[in-house]
Amino acid sequence: DWDDIPPSSALEVISEEAAVQIIAEPLLPIQSSTLRDYVDHSETLAKLVHLGVDLSQVEKRQKAGQLLLTLDFERDVKKVLLFLKDVGVEDNQLGPFLTKNPYILGEDLEALETRVAYLKSKKFGKSEIAQMVSRAPYLLLFSVERLDNRLGFFKNELGLSVKKTKDLVIRLPRLLTGKLEPVKENLQVCQIELGFQRNEIQQIVCKTPKILTASKKRLKQTFDYLHNIMGIPHHMLTRFPQVFNSKLLRIRERHMFLAFLGRAQYDPAQPSYISLDQLVSLPDEVFCTEIAKASMQDFENFLKTL
Repeated sequence: DWDDIPPSSALEVISEEAAVQIIAEPLLPIQSSTLRDYVDHSETLAKLVHLGVDLSQVEKRQKAGQLLLTLDFERDVKKVLLFLKDVGVEDNQLGPFLTKNPYILGEDLEALETRVAYLKSKKFGKSEIAQMVSRAPYLLLFSVERLDNRLGFFKNELGLSVKKTKDLVIRLPRLLTGKLEPVKENLQVCQIELGFQRNEIQQIVCKTPKILTASKKRLKQTFDYLHNIMGIPHHMLTRFPQVFNSKLLRIRERHMFLAFLGRAQYDPAQPSYISLDQLVSLPDEVFCTEIAKASMQDFENFLKTL
């Protein structure tokens, strides 16, 4: 997943030997390769497991296992748990959250509080911050400077108002944590290869933020089919950009079925107009009866001929 990259300075490196020294009592199975073997000897690990942390996932993350072995539950972990609950992470989400981002347990509490205070100063509400932190678990590992640069990037690059920039990252908080390269490339693709105007790109991104992180190949293929084969103009695609989140196969099958029935009419000026939203978002049953005015059996028989 492109956004699962914690900041490089999240932790200091601790050698296995150092980790073992820190919990010298009782002697640990030094040869052990899994955190599971340490649970009986470590109150911290036992309590994290009790919270629902999946140690088999944690140990796949670089240096995370070593970090956990150095922490004391009462001294280090408890305050971060209270902080996360205060931010709005639900009790039943603490385990899954720490499974994805164990590094937060090694962060300085003041630094974490400063980052939340920064988001509040930018007028993000409490429930919005809770939602963003839950959906982008690495968010609070990033410095205020980085968060500020990110918000500035989306505001300036897309020419958005402060409110629209906020709405964008509330809906897709990993825009603040993921790499910027893919986002820049997708904006280039929309403008240069697909030929959207800047104001159209603004509208598309505000309605469907996922376009910024979608696969470039899929974007191009879907656009090519919608625009060049189905004849949908740019301004219509701007109105219904969620069509880019649909599987191309689904668009193609449904369009071909409508064309076969003589019903493929996507011009809103025509009486038999079908919106792109109806084309892609309705379940098969409803699509057949209400849009294609045909039975499911007709549709299934048609698909066999493709």
